[in-house]
Amino acid sequence: MDWRNRRVLVTGGASFIGSHLVDALTDRGASVRVVDDLSSGKLENISEHVRRGRVEFIHADLRDGGIAEKAVEGMSIVFHLAADHGGRGYVDLHQAACASNLMFDGLIFRACHRAGVDKVVYASSGCVYPNHLQTDPNEILYLTEDLVGPPYDADNMYGWAKLMGEMTLRAYCKDWGLKAASCRYFTVYGDRGHENHAVIAMIARAFLNQDPFDVWGNGEQVRNWTHVSDIIAGTILAAEKIDDGTALNLGTMERIRVIDAVREVLAYTGHGAQIRFLPDKPTGPLNRVADNALAKRLLGWEPRVTFVEGLHRTVDWYFAAKERTHVAADFSRRLTER
Repeated sequence: MDWRNRRVLVTGGASFIGSHLVDALTDRGASVRVVDDLSSGKLENISEHVRRGRVEFIHADLRDGGIAEKAVEGMSIVFHLAADHGGRGYVDLHQAACASNLMFDGLIFRACHRAGVDKVVYASSGCVYPNHLQTDPNEILYLTEDLVGPPYDADNMYGWAKLMGEMTLRAYCKDWGLKAASCRYFTVYGDRGHENHAVIAMIARAFLNQDPFDVWGNGEQVRNWTHVSDIIAGTILAAEKIDDGTALNLGTMERIRVIDAVREVLAYTGHGAQIRFLPDKPTGPLNRVADNALAKRLLGWEPRVTFVEGLHRTVDWYFAAKERTHVAADFSRRLTER
């Protein structure tokens, strides 16, 4: 696909993942519009693009009347990343807020269909996978796309909304011919990330010299943290190669225990703290790792950044970008808020 001058909308484009997508699309020469209410995104993430005229920015809430229609008008490709979202503490503790994503997605998809948008690329999540499959951290489990099916058992309201978004898009493809793809993101991290996500929270604790160093749960939870650069590469490939609403996992197949990630953070930052486990805090599924074989086959995609490499890069960014008194003043709230 030739992205030069192609008219592209990124909803939530000032956010952590969205702003990286905007960077990549502008690098490819696309004409980008961003709509974001800045509830979690930051205008500074895309301000240089806006200043140079590469990005048109609309500051608005897509749930307000007429905004979705205005945002998609004249667009060829819509990357729908906007959502009420956060890390584990947020999605566990803010169910009603996450339920608003059902309305978010419905409004955008309807507006795209009516406006004749060529394709929608939807940011879905590993939270669509059945909870009951992810209970044993000692099981060597890789979640394949076909495991999302009856009996559905998504992860909280956030996961159910993402699941309904995927199903809605497939229905639009089948019934009305809308081209679409869904990308299931697995535990994304990297620069511009937020402290309500586990990796950034770990780094922030080291940055603040926290001792004892708090770890939610018993540390045995297994994840496959995926660097944002790999997520963006896969998302753009999905836009180029998928038309029929297929949902694809974008995630590494590295199985990383939380405690091992913590130890790497402590070692790399030189922070010799005692570790304190907090079993009463939200932990999420105990064993969530993607199988990425389908993305490799259909997209020619595979992650390039190992967890250790990406973690070190993210630590370096955080320590260079943040100011300790500012982080300390707001840290507890940011663990569970946007």
